[in-house]
Amino acid sequence: MPSHASWKGHLKISLASIPVQAFTAAEGSNSSEIALHQLHKTCKSRIQYKKVCPIHGAVANEEIVSGYEYAHGQYAILGKDELDALGAEMEKSLAIDCFVNSEAIDPLYAAGQTYYLIPDGRAGEKPYALIRDCLAAENLHGVGEMVISRKQHLVRLRPADRLLVLDMLHYEGEVRQPARYEDEIRNTTVSAAELKLTSSLIEQMTQSQFDISQYADDYMERVKELIETKVKGKKILQPHTDEEPDVINFFDALKQSVKQTQSKKKSVAAPAKPKGSVSKAVASVASRSRKKKTNKMA
Repeated sequence: MPSHASWKGHLKISLASIPVQAFTAAEGSNSSEIALHQLHKTCKSRIQYKKVCPIHGAVANEEIVSGYEYAHGQYAILGKDELDALGAEMEKSLAIDCFVNSEAIDPLYAAGQTYYLIPDGRAGEKPYALIRDCLAAENLHGVGEMVISRKQHLVRLRPADRLLVLDMLHYEGEVRQPARYEDEIRNTTVSAAELKLTSSLIEQMTQSQFDISQYADDYMERVKELIETKVKGKKILQPHTDEEPDVINFFDALKQSVKQTQSKKKSVAAPAKPKGSVSKAVASVASRSRKKKTNKMA
């Protein structure tokens, strides 16, 4: 178990209360990201950021307060204790307001933060298991609110194997609705043949099971290799970058993509990664078109 919980409190469902603790599901920046520091180009010294008052110079953290500018140069000072008191009750609890079907919440509202919720002590183990198993059996998710680090969050509680998982959600006012952009999409007419061909390509690229381990952050690996090369003092060879091909005819590209995907399925037993099939076909069509133009000019 991780040594430090991101949050501790009580999961409240009506009058029932379960002591729980939450651990972030994300590994964090230390696992794969590379820290690049800002340096002065001339002397390569580290750039420093200091908190400075224009009247008194550098200021220590304990001398800094929070304020809201309600008029130019006029501030309402909000003390730390005052801010903490506003969310004191919610800071200690995760209150579930209702339960909904597992597909009721649009993925549009997912905020991208997920936590594993586990019982905090033996007293919470049986109630925890009861909630988890009931939600799984009824295909339901819980919806509620909580406060983490002075910020109120809308959350979803869902079962995942032996765990209860907590997903942060956006409030409705925090999300741009699709209707704002639908006017940018012009109505177009597609033929039955085009629709059939597109469906054929999608069907060829569809996998019965998705294995996320197929994917990795290749960019960070290339950054690591570049750093190692720099440290060793080796010459940097710039990788060749292919130019973006001209899309001559999307319909022809679809045909080539279907043929290419069918050929791959015959030669490889396992399903191929669905990356680049369309772009390779487009490049192929564009290349042939350029050759035809060259021959005509000749």
